[in-house]
Amino acid sequence: MQRLLLLSFFPVLLTLWLAAGSCSHEERISYNDSIRPIFNEKCIACHGGVKQSGGFGLVFREDALGETSSGKFAIVPGRPAKSEIVVRIKHDNPELRMPLEHAPLTVEETELIETWIRQGAEWEEHWAYLPVKEVEVPTSTTVGIQHPIDAFVRARLQKEKLAPAPRAQKRDLLRRLSFDLTGLPPSQKMMLSFLEDDRPEAYEEAVDALLQSPAFGEHWASKWLDLARYADSRGYERDPNRTIWPWRDWVIRAYNEDMPYDEFTLQQLAGDLLPEATPDQYLATAFHRNTLSNDEGGTSNEEYRNITIMDRVATSWEVWLGTSMACVQCHGHPYDPLRHEEYYRSYAFFNQSTDHDHVSEAPNLIAFFPAEEEKVRKLEDWVREHENKEAQTQVQNWVKRLRMREPRLRPETFTEVVGGIFTDRGDEDFLFVHNDNSFRLEGQLLDDIAAIHLSYRAMSKGLSLRITLDALDGPLLLETALSSRKWPFGTQQLKIPPTAGKHDLYFQFSGVENKKIAGIYGVHFQEKLPGEGQAGYAEVEAYIQELLEAKDSVRVPVMVDRPAEQARTTRIFTAGNWLVPADTVEPGVAPVFPPMAEHNRPLNRLDFARWITAPENPLTARVAVNRYWAALFGQGIVTTLEDFGSQGGLPSHPELLDWLAGQFSGELGWSTKQLLRLMVTSETYQQSSTTSPALLAADPYNELLARGPRKRLSAEEVRDQILAVSGLLSDKMYGPGVMPPQPDGLWDGVVYSGMKWITSEGEDRYRRGIYTYLRRSVPHPFLTTFDGPNREVCLSRRTNTNTPLQALMTLNDPVVVEAANALARDLMTTETSYPELITAAHQRVLFQAPAVADATALLRLYNESLVYYHTSPTEAEELVGSTNAELAALTVVVNALFNLDEFISKA
Repeated sequence: MQRLLLLSFFPVLLTLWLAAGSCSHEERISYNDSIRPIFNEKCIACHGGVKQSGGFGLVFREDALGETSSGKFAIVPGRPAKSEIVVRIKHDNPELRMPLEHAPLTVEETELIETWIRQGAEWEEHWAYLPVKEVEVPTSTTVGIQHPIDAFVRARLQKEKLAPAPRAQKRDLLRRLSFDLTGLPPSQKMMLSFLEDDRPEAYEEAVDALLQSPAFGEHWASKWLDLARYADSRGYERDPNRTIWPWRDWVIRAYNEDMPYDEFTLQQLAGDLLPEATPDQYLATAFHRNTLSNDEGGTSNEEYRNITIMDRVATSWEVWLGTSMACVQCHGHPYDPLRHEEYYRSYAFFNQSTDHDHVSEAPNLIAFFPAEEEKVRKLEDWVREHENKEAQTQVQNWVKRLRMREPRLRPETFTEVVGGIFTDRGDEDFLFVHNDNSFRLEGQLLDDIAAIHLSYRAMSKGLSLRITLDALDGPLLLETALSSRKWPFGTQQLKIPPTAGKHDLYFQFSGVENKKIAGIYGVHFQEKLPGEGQAGYAEVEAYIQELLEAKDSVRVPVMVDRPAEQARTTRIFTAGNWLVPADTVEPGVAPVFPPMAEHNRPLNRLDFARWITAPENPLTARVAVNRYWAALFGQGIVTTLEDFGSQGGLPSHPELLDWLAGQFSGELGWSTKQLLRLMVTSETYQQSSTTSPALLAADPYNELLARGPRKRLSAEEVRDQILAVSGLLSDKMYGPGVMPPQPDGLWDGVVYSGMKWITSEGEDRYRRGIYTYLRRSVPHPFLTTFDGPNREVCLSRRTNTNTPLQALMTLNDPVVVEAANALARDLMTTETSYPELITAAHQRVLFQAPAVADATALLRLYNESLVYYHTSPTEAEELVGSTNAELAALTVVVNALFNLDEFISKA
């Protein structure tokens, strides 16, 4: 019997022995390095996550090694001759050869696949889904390499037989550094000091000074706003205003304070779910309230709610995980191991939010004016001094309710509604009532309740309210007049007598007119304020009503989840259609990723955020450091910042990427400033951008980093630089979006909400680009001309274009002309001769004197302009506000300098 068993296993043992023997003298074929690229380019279109012709797929290992529709196995490990994939790619019959109707695989590609199968067809997960490696910094034979980044880069250059470029000139280097860290050119004072300072530490001191500049937060926040699809309007046809600029200011502060990236992530994705969440943590969640919102009449709330959630899923995965998820809402991912149902497990994390397409954009965080904020502080301080921790927590909950107008009993919870009309669209989730209409609130425990807060909009004068217990004609709890409230709504405190037990409450409304008299937004119950009888009690109790009646400073839309008892069930949408729901799913992530921490409750957004920032997540730190690297070097180590999947770019320096990711999440403690400091202090960053024909031929896109970066400035940087060198740039920070000049009538026929572009005056006219009001349907033309987005969707990288419109913009935009005029006026107060004026202008704009040929050309332009404006004083007055021909001519010269390539680029 034993002999028979041995004989039966002998063919299998022989196959394995032959496979092992064939590997002993062959180089091991890596699936990720050699095979996956062939499959992705030649095979995956028909055998991917969407289409699996012949029952054969190449996205998942079990599909690739499984039985096909024909009953044959496409890949038989160790046996290429028995593998149908080899048979078909080598077949002579074009009807049977694969890839069908395409060019056959090359001999080299076919041999690679055969060898890989013969070696056992070892499967590997995509490199980005593997854990971040602990990488040793390469040792180098090159003398003087001290920076770890340089060690990685030089090792690759030596392999490619390339040499690094010399250090950039000090002028170019400081200008590059200042733009990269603050988005602004260095000041004249800083440049002069740096050029005169020959100490070795001068550069690092400049780095540290720029990292501490308030402009740092504005610059890096601007990049984050692209990812967050931030705008001052809601999108779609009406594109009405959205008050969300306080969140933009939160991002600026977070960068300036160097909030650790993991905390930055947690607060934006789930700040409202953090224990004892602060107002700032609620504000952070406005990240996901930047989605488009369609409150046009006749549209479906539920349809657009689902569209919003899908956008939040896609944005979250792209921003933090470099993964394209949008296509998975309809079908499996075409290229990556993400199944259709796994998309809806991510969807479930966001499916509990209370927001939907309402004009008010509730839930909102209310920020009071300073006087009201002082009352909040006094209320909290008084309770802290006079009462215990439990009472303090109660008051904190009140303050939260004051800021959020949540939780509330919504109109949808009202029963026995008599005569009222629910709004299911547009204004808000109101119950509109007429004279003698009523509704019931069931089973309210009144033992510790001091007052009822009624939030409503008055639509008629002479309003009154009766509240009775347990029946419309039951015992009277309260009868009172209601104040007139203007749109959108107010909240009135209705004090009630001590009442024991649980009761149904009947609300009955009366008015003097036979029409809609009020819109009821919600009902809150106020517990008794602790500390009754103590000094100051009456004063702080009065604060509550004063705060309820206070005129709101701003209402910022934020994230709030439904209570657990109202949790939605998440279902898979067939082909992504919300009208065709299928199986239910629970929150979670795909098996290809590390599992989430287990809990004895349904997972929520906070669990998702913690999973994203967990040490074992292979994507978060890689994606982040790659994005920061791209901002400094012009492109990422992985060029596809938005896609780390199998169709994305391969890392040019994989060991460097993992080393940086490990440093960022480890030793650097997720510090953005320390990460950027690490990058810009490398010699690789400080290289000259000068190149040669040979180097361009060998490395046209500078992937090997043998030279410094050269890139056109962003739209905001171009405009901010013009204002900075002219002396007009305002350093005012924060606040609502401003409206610098734009062509008259640009919004006419496009903006249907009635809003007008009211051109800002004073310093608001010259604020940084990040503060420019951004309407999605009509962004400011200066920004769009220089490739600024409309921010309807998440954008990981802008595309640079070169068009004639850009030169026309920098020649004719009113603010650019005003800046040229301002600089010309300033120069004329310090210099006298025309050549000196031109040299001084060049020095102010480009931090160096002009070359002889440039000086000659600029002087010629000046002289020609001078003649023109002497003979055309009206034109001079139109340009500079006076008939001063010398001022007008110098303004033209400065404007020409603003159009130089070296001015709108960093090198």
